Amino acid sequence: MELSDLYSQKILDLAGNARQPGRLAQPGASSRKVSRVCGSVIEVDLIVRDGVIVDYGHEISACALGQTSAAVVAREIVGTPVGEFRQVREQMHAMLKSDGTPPEGKWSDLGYLEPVREYRARHMSTLLVFDAVVDAIEKIESAESVAAAG
Repeated sequence: MELSDLYSQKILDLAGNARQPGRLAQPGASSRKVSRVCGSVIEVDLIVRDGVIVDYGHEISACALGQTSAAVVAREIVGTPVGEFRQVREQMHAMLKSDGTPPEGKWSDLGYLEPVREYRARHMSTLLVFDAVVDAIEKIESAESVAAAG
């Protein structure tokens, strides 16, 4: 497979027609992740209540693969329990790094990124949004545990 074959029409449609949620004014936490390999950058903002992601924002500068991941996340994340999102992140890592199966259900469009498995240099850009969201979740959980202990 040629690198250009990764950029299927579906990936280009998802990336090109994605809503851009922008940043949140008062997030519960934010996270910035950068791919040292390709220079892709994403900054995400989250609000979590009772273990459910209730608001999300991002700003992204990435290739079509990173934009596709972020587009599916932006479309599906609000209303997602934190545990479910962590599972989707693990599925994406497994799909790209160890021949795992793509996520299903509302996350099934992420399966269009399965061919990225063959291009290790594109893994990080594709996974940036997942790592940034989980980092923000961990910041929120850490703040909550400090507040509960105090």
